[in-house]
Amino acid sequence: MHTPPSSGTFRRRHYHRAAQLWADLRRLTALRGTGSLSPARRERLMLVVTAVNRCHYCATFHTHAAQIIGMSAAEVALLLDGSTQDTPESEIPALVYARHWAEAAGQPTPELQAQLVAIYGLAQAQAIERVLTMIWIGNLCGNTWDAILFRLSGGRLG
Repeated sequence: MHTPPSSGTFRRRHYHRAAQLWADLRRLTALRGTGSLSPARRERLMLVVTAVNRCHYCATFHTHAAQIIGMSAAEVALLLDGSTQDTPESEIPALVYARHWAEAAGQPTPELQAQLVAIYGLAQAQAIERVLTMIWIGNLCGNTWDAILFRLSGGRLG
């Protein structure tokens, strides 16, 4: 049985207004580029951002997607717990960036952005930004749905 928080407020990051979603969609549209990511890097990034935003829909989907492409259940669980323990060394800078990016609500420091470009190159850095923005939108949409359910059910759902 789900017990609502004592304060009666929904505690996950979500969209409060449609204008926020539209702004994120415009940002995603502006992030066109030529870089692409391997499926494993893409799923790792998505799992890290999902861990920060705590969207259970995205966690479930990307857990399955990661396992389909060959990631172990242990690595997926570690990423969702905020650990990069079983992650290839070459992926760690991108995952640290993704965590900071998500914690900063998509507003990373210029220094970290510059480090990302220095490590991966401009095309890969742009591809990473696109993936982070896509999963951010997915996470907040999932959490927004849960926030609606939470409000409609008096805190019993969502």
